[in-house]
Amino acid sequence: MLFAALIALWEVFVNTTHMSNQILPSPTAIFAAFIRNWDIMLPHIQQTLTETLLGIIIAVFLGVFTATLLDSSTWVRRALYPLLITSQTIPIIALAPLLLIWLGFDIWSKVVVVALFCFFPIAIAVADGFARVDPDLLILFKSMNASYLATMRHLKFPSSLPAFFSGLKIAVTYSITGAMVGEYVGAEKGLGIFIQTSANAYAIPLVFSTIFVTAILSLLLFAIVMLLERFFIRYE
Repeated sequence: MLFAALIALWEVFVNTTHMSNQILPSPTAIFAAFIRNWDIMLPHIQQTLTETLLGIIIAVFLGVFTATLLDSSTWVRRALYPLLITSQTIPIIALAPLLLIWLGFDIWSKVVVVALFCFFPIAIAVADGFARVDPDLLILFKSMNASYLATMRHLKFPSSLPAFFSGLKIAVTYSITGAMVGEYVGAEKGLGIFIQTSANAYAIPLVFSTIFVTAILSLLLFAIVMLLERFFIRYE
């Protein structure tokens, strides 16, 4: 309801002030630009989504693996945790040109950028989830001589699911942006290069429509993660 009211106010403001579409297009002009160009935009959407999904999958595996390493021993945690935090001080956008040089213009340089954007919140969330497991249950598993793998499989992984999905929800909100950052640096196809081309052509309504498409894709990914969270935690 609030979103609809803001859109209506936006439309009224642009129309009453006679604002130029080259400065601030109205919502109707943005929607019209999307309708006129959706067939051109569709391959770019598919490319960005492919990069995003691959990057998220890689980030999940790397994040859970890193969290498992951090939980394996106090020594490993003390050694790796500062490096993990320090790695986040490096702006990923500064690494994007290097990844382009190393991996080329194909999809994988963009996939790595997405994975770098999504990796940290997943790793930290899962590591915190492991650390917050009920100590009484840990004592119970030790009293039953459960192995480390059995403890991880039957106790720590299930107990850390809420933390994992919290980290994943944060990660997916960055994922589309990560893909577009990689594309903006260098790509042949994708929403990042599409919005750059539109801006260079001064097609401002098309720039705004691409921004809205990006927001909608991020919301869809967030909604999918929420559905997965409800399913897995309910039946865990």
